[in-house]
Amino acid sequence: TNFRLFLSNNIGEFLALVHALAFLNGHRDEKMKIFPIYSDSRIAMSWVKAKTCRTKQQPPAEVINLIKRAENWLKNHTFKNPILKWETKVWGEIPADFGRK
Repeated sequence: TNFRLFLSNNIGEFLALVHALAFLNGHRDEKMKIFPIYSDSRIAMSWVKAKTCRTKQQPPAEVINLIKRAENWLKNHTFKNPILKWETKVWGEIPADFGRK
C-alpha cells in the first residue's frame, strides 16, 4: 500500500514526530533524550502534546494502526525532547520538504 496516498501532511508529521521521540528516547546516549526536534506543523505538534491524533480524515486500517501505535507510545512514555516550531519565514523551507511543497 502506498501510504502517501492516504496521509495528510499533519498525520505524516504527527507520526514522524512520535517516531523521532521513540527513536531518540531508545538511544543509549543520554544527550539524545534531550535533543530538540523541529516541525513546521503546529497542528501535529499540538496532537503530540495532547497525545492524540485529532484528524477528521478516515484513513485506511493500516494508517489507523500506525496512529493507534503512536498514541499508545505517547500515553505510555515520557520524553524530555523539546519539539520546536521550524520558523519557515525566517529560516527558509525545512530541509526535509525541499521540492515537496
